Parts: sequence; structure tokens; C-alpha cells
Amino acid sequence: MTVDPHRPDLSPPVRIAQTDGRQAVLAFSGHLDAGALRLLEELLLDHRLRQPGTWILEMSDLEHIDLACAYALLRTVTRAPEPAAVTVRGARPAVHRTLRHAGLDTVAAFEG
Repeated sequence: MTVDPHRPDLSPPVRIAQTDGRQAVLAFSGHLDAGALRLLEELLLDHRLRQPGTWILEMSDLEHIDLACAYALLRTVTRAPEPAAVTVRGARPAVHRTLRHAGLDTVAAFEG
């Protein structure tokens, strides 16, 4: 699902669900594709994600992610001065496969 500015009733495919300074939880849903890449990149620059040492990427509701978005996640994680510990939770097989193709499995742990 991409975000359509003309239909605000559609929820964004990624959001910061929780952050407490130590841990941040990003929740993904629907389809994360090229149409949502800018939204993802802007969210990953959010000041609330600078301090947490642990990121949980909750992907159980994510049906599809394209390589451009997977690479954006990888770039963010690997370019941080002090990289966060990243855990991907609940990724479906197709999502897991795309994240692995992008190389996210080299810097993140996968659960469920």
C-alpha cells in the first residue's frame, strides 16, 4: 500500500510505533514499494530514531517490500555513527527473501 495524499484514510505502510530512548519499534504493513520510498526515507531520519540502541522492525503485517525500500533500511542501519542493534520480527517468506537479497541479514537478526 502506498500513501495517497488524496485518500488520507489509508494508513502509511511504515510508522514509528514506539520509542523510549533505548528502543524503537517501527511497524510495517501492506505494501512498501517505490511509491512509499520517500516516506520511508523521511521516517528513517526522524530525530526519535537517533538515540535508541535497539530497533525492532515489526513486519508481520507487511505483505511486500521492494528492493529499493530494503536498501534504504540497510543504508540507514549501516551509515549510523553508532549502528543500532536491529531485529526483524514476523517477516513473511517473500519479505524475508527481499531483505536478505538487499543484505539486511548481515546486520539484523530475524525472529519468527
